[in-house]
Amino acid sequence: MPSIFKNQPFSGGITTDDFVNKGLPRSIEFIIAAIGLIILSPVLAICAILVRRSSPGEILFRQKRVGQGGKLFTLYKFRTMFISNSGLPITAANDCRITGVGRVLRKWKLDELPEIYNVLCGEMSFVGPRPEVYELVDFSNPAWNMILTARPGITDTVTLCLRNEEAILATVEDKESFYKEVVQPFKINGYLEYLKNKSLKTDLKIIAQTIKVILFPRSAPPPVLKKAGIS
Repeated sequence: MPSIFKNQPFSGGITTDDFVNKGLPRSIEFIIAAIGLIILSPVLAICAILVRRSSPGEILFRQKRVGQGGKLFTLYKFRTMFISNSGLPITAANDCRITGVGRVLRKWKLDELPEIYNVLCGEMSFVGPRPEVYELVDFSNPAWNMILTARPGITDTVTLCLRNEEAILATVEDKESFYKEVVQPFKINGYLEYLKNKSLKTDLKIIAQTIKVILFPRSAPPPVLKKAGIS
């Protein structure tokens, strides 16, 4: 596993030391995650029952992702697909592997709720760059070294901007190439910009915006390709 170098230079003359300890304190995240899992336990139970009845297979989807410092960890979600050993590591809206219940869970982001457990364990934060699968991380890229210095998150500015990522991928034929050559570079730039401005205030704002767009999707429609800047 490649090492991640501390105090790496970044655009604008800042270094990792300028953002790695900013945002919500770990102690506060632990408390919020613990309370959140307790309060949301009825919702978690209902989702688990629906997933179990939707199709054969495990309730939880487990996947290795690259976390802080390049360390692999197991990310947890509610399973939204039929069990299959084939398919791309990325998902489009028209993916035939998605179950009916899975589409509902994805629409309301309920499949992401188990990631609160990852926050409780200290593997993720509520706000931070989304963790990527190992195969799609270029450890020779200095930008990735910078991104991986921070703890990955459940939401961030890029996630808010590309809420319609699956719909975008559904419009292209070669989804994997499009993701690697167009979408991922856009994400990387967005992650770096987020880290450049990371603070407690910005993280709280992102959490509030995330809750708002989940509860009231029409209040902030996701951008189309050109407006997102990835056309």
